[in-house]
Amino acid sequence: MRSRATLPRLTILLCLLFLAPVSSSRPQWILQRVPVVLPQQTEARPAPNFLSPARLDVISHCDPECHKKAPRPSYWDLRHLLAFETLHSDGQLTETSIGIYGYKPTSNTSPEYSTGTAGKAERSHVRRKRQIFGHDGRFSIAGQNFLLKYPFSVAVKLSTGCSGTLVGNRHVLTAAHCVHDGKNYVKGAQKLRVGFLKPKHRETQHSSIYLPSNFTNHIEGGPAPYTPPINDKMKFQWIRAKRTHVPKGWIKGNANDIGMDYDYALLELKKPHKRRHMKLGVSPPAQRLPGRRVHFSGFDNDRAGKLVYRFCPAGEETTDLLYQHCDAQPGASGSGVYARMWDGRRRRWERKVIGVFSGHQWVERQGASHEFNVAVRITPLKYAQICYWIKGNFVDCREG
Repeated sequence: MRSRATLPRLTILLCLLFLAPVSSSRPQWILQRVPVVLPQQTEARPAPNFLSPARLDVISHCDPECHKKAPRPSYWDLRHLLAFETLHSDGQLTETSIGIYGYKPTSNTSPEYSTGTAGKAERSHVRRKRQIFGHDGRFSIAGQNFLLKYPFSVAVKLSTGCSGTLVGNRHVLTAAHCVHDGKNYVKGAQKLRVGFLKPKHRETQHSSIYLPSNFTNHIEGGPAPYTPPINDKMKFQWIRAKRTHVPKGWIKGNANDIGMDYDYALLELKKPHKRRHMKLGVSPPAQRLPGRRVHFSGFDNDRAGKLVYRFCPAGEETTDLLYQHCDAQPGASGSGVYARMWDGRRRRWERKVIGVFSGHQWVERQGASHEFNVAVRITPLKYAQICYWIKGNFVDCREG
C-alpha cells in the first residue's frame, strides 16, 4: 500500500523536474572578504563536572523584535563573545582570548535583513510543543544509494542526542547546547562520540522507478517529498571527539537574550571520517536564497535510526538568527542549515552551510508561550572563527 501511494507522487515530481523551464537567473554565492578572528592567549580552566543533562530546547525571553532592537555589540563586546572554551577528551578545559582585525560593523536594522515578513513570528499561534506545523513535510532518507550520497552523507548523530554536519575532514559543526547548557558541560560531553549511519549489509532492494543521477539536486525544494525504499538494517559507526570548541557568547549568555546568537560549537574528531564534507558559507539575506528556502537533515528522535530531511521557506531574520517553520522534532538540533546556489568563480552549483539549527525557542510574553524555530546564522565573524578552528590559520579563511 505504501509503494502504491508513493508512485503517483513520484511520477508527478519527475514530470515536473523534466518539463519545468530552466530559469535564466541563477541565485549566486557572493564572495566577500571576511574579518580575521585570531586566537591570542590560552589559559587552563578548572575541569568541568559534566553533571548537566543534555538540552533539547532553548528557552529565551527575547523574541525576534527584541533581538532586532538589541544594541549592537561593541568591538570589545565581540572580543569577549567570540573568545572560546576548548574541552579536551582527557577532561582538560582551556579558555582562549581572541583578537579581531578588519571588522567593519553593519547596522542590525539594515534593510538587508528586512524580509518583508516582520511580525509574522509575533503573530504565531500560541501552542505548546508544536514541532510539526500542519502537514508533516519531513521525509526519511533510506537505502545506501541515498544515505551515502552527498549531501545527505554529511549529516551525523552526536552521542548526546543531537545532530551535526561534516564541515572538514575531522570537523563537525553542531549546536552549543548539545554539549553545554550555558552553565556546565552536559553528561557525556567528555566522551563525546559522533555516529555515521551506515547499512549493516549491502542494499538488496531496488526501486522499480528510474531516478536521474542528479535527483537530490532537484528534490531540494521540489514540489513533493519522495520516500526511498526502506531498509531497516542500519547501524552507526562511531568516532570519538578529540576536542570541542564553544564560544563564550553562549556560555556567558546562558541561552538567554544575546546567548542564543552563539548557539554553535565545533567538534574535532580523533581520526578522519573519509566522507565528503560541506563547505561553510556566510549566511546571505533570506531574500537571496533560492525560493527563500533553507534545508537541513538530522536524526529526529521520533524516527529512531533514520536520517530525516526537510526544507521550508525562511521567515523573519536578524543579524544573527533565522526564524522558520521547518518541521522538526528533538534530535534535529545541531543540524547544518544549508543552501545550494551558483558559484560563479568555480562555474558550478555549490552547497554551503549557512547556519546551525538551534531548535524550538519558547518565548514567554504576556503570560503565554510563543514558539519559533530558530537557526543561528553564520555571520562573517562567526565564519572567520569557525574556519580558523577548522583550518588552523586565517589565510584560508578570508573569503566566505
